[in-house]
Amino acid sequence: MAMCVEDRISSFPDHILFHILSFLPIKDAVRTSTISTKWRYLFASISTIKFDGSLMSGLTDRNVDSFKNFVDRLLKFPDQVSLDCFRLNDNVSWNDKDHDFDVSGWICAALCRGVKEIDLDLKNLGDTLPALLFTCHSLVTLKLDAVGSEIKVPSDVCLGNLKTLQLRNSVLFGDSIHRLISNCHVLEDLAFIECGFDNISEVNIQSPSLKRLVLEFDVTEGRYFNYVVVINAPILVYFQYHAAVAASYTLSTMKSLEKADISIYQFDSINSETSATHLIQGICNVRSLSLTTDAAIFLTSRLPIFHNLIEFKYLGVGFNGRETWLVEFLHCVPNLKTLTLNFPDDAGTRWKALCMKVPSCLSFHLKEIEISYFDPRMIEMVSYFLDNAMVLEKLKISTAALTWSQKWGAQIKLLQLLKRSKKSLIVIL
Repeated sequence: MAMCVEDRISSFPDHILFHILSFLPIKDAVRTSTISTKWRYLFASISTIKFDGSLMSGLTDRNVDSFKNFVDRLLKFPDQVSLDCFRLNDNVSWNDKDHDFDVSGWICAALCRGVKEIDLDLKNLGDTLPALLFTCHSLVTLKLDAVGSEIKVPSDVCLGNLKTLQLRNSVLFGDSIHRLISNCHVLEDLAFIECGFDNISEVNIQSPSLKRLVLEFDVTEGRYFNYVVVINAPILVYFQYHAAVAASYTLSTMKSLEKADISIYQFDSINSETSATHLIQGICNVRSLSLTTDAAIFLTSRLPIFHNLIEFKYLGVGFNGRETWLVEFLHCVPNLKTLTLNFPDDAGTRWKALCMKVPSCLSFHLKEIEISYFDPRMIEMVSYFLDNAMVLEKLKISTAALTWSQKWGAQIKLLQLLKRSKKSLIVIL
């Protein structure tokens, strides 16, 4: 005797069914129309529409027109609900001449339906974006990956409710950056990732509402960043900067800054030390800092005191005098509690030879040290910290990169140091 299975899902209110369908790929959402008459047109009212390359699989010249009509009906039918998200991923060339999809029309249709989030990853995006995109008051999140094409920002740009703006692989000209940001009055999250700037002397970011800022520029050897970086974001909480050293930096006081991730590299720039120093000076209120450098790239003698800094992570390649530079920097962070070091050692490091005054953070506040990718030549460094970190509670050392014989020898030496130090520590090897 066949069992009768009750269809409880179909009894849910339509708005719950719409929400469930929004998590499905568009193909699967459309397939639900065959479940029953109740489900036949439910997919047309979903609030999240995502198109990717899977939709193009099996598409032939014969049914491409049918696909175009389907998308037009899905987006442009009257009396449809507002959209939460419209996403178009360019695993295939949606806007190439072979298929002639009306991508600009699709974007306009989503805008006309009061879309809150638009996420576009398209080749030749700069030629596809409608001007309406830059004056849409419903947009809260805008993510554009232009794959190297120019983003043209119109003079009348106004995105009054935009809170998140992410531009990736885009090229911007002239004052378009300043014009765009200054007309996003409630912007909170801004990211320029792998972007390029032409005919520009200044990257000017001024936003009283900005809380998160990511500037990640392509670091190509021999390329000189000959523009000025100006940042005025008084309530910024998170700041990430990955790039070669720019010509100069002007950063306003960031009193609310909680975390910063800075990776800077110097090329043939005469003022690289001065510029890099200005950058680090501008984040002196930060509480947690991750720093990556390829040399002693800024002058510790010109740094202010980082009174709020309690977590510091240093990553970088080896350079002569690194131990002196690091201890000098520790003098600038008197309240540091957690220190993470991730860099190779080399024959030039001589911790035993240090004749410098011990930083006060080691004497009174530093409780946790982590050394990633431990090398046997780092024994001197471990010894220095064990001798001088007077309130140390936890020492974590990763020996995962060593061979078995190296690991065994290193652990014996480390245990000898720990025994000699007579400290009560939680040690993780």
